[in-house]
Amino acid sequence: MTQIAFRRAEAADLPAIVALLADDPLGRQRESPGSPLNSAYTDAFQAISVDPNQLLAVVTEEDTVIGTLQISFIPGISRQGAWRGQIEAVRIAAARRNSGLGRQMFEWAIAQCKSRGCRLIQLTTGKERPDAHRFYEKLGFVDSHIGYKLAL
Repeated sequence: MTQIAFRRAEAADLPAIVALLADDPLGRQRESPGSPLNSAYTDAFQAISVDPNQLLAVVTEEDTVIGTLQISFIPGISRQGAWRGQIEAVRIAAARRNSGLGRQMFEWAIAQCKSRGCRLIQLTTGKERPDAHRFYEKLGFVDSHIGYKLAL
């Protein structure tokens, strides 16, 4: 069995990350994985890379990116000044889904949040993703709020 590794994403990983984001029914509607990559992705990557409260991570097997997620570390006044870890854009390569990799990714992400002093971890997921809902509940996440978004 090959070794998997978790690390901060590098610019060279960006095409693989975008391809992972596009590899599901929702992602196909909103991502553009073609080559050359849309410059908006590069601009976003640069902004994330220099922000100490952002962690765009990849999971690799040998030299292949097989998973990605982003953690935003959010300071707040509520909850007695608690920091939150916001986990988003979680994707796993189709061939590796249902292999336990998702659980490993979340264990790693939770450890990152703990190491930064977060007292709460939150995430959002589309209503159309019942499998993801079950997965997050198995990890201990609670469906406690209603989320709203406004596309601009």
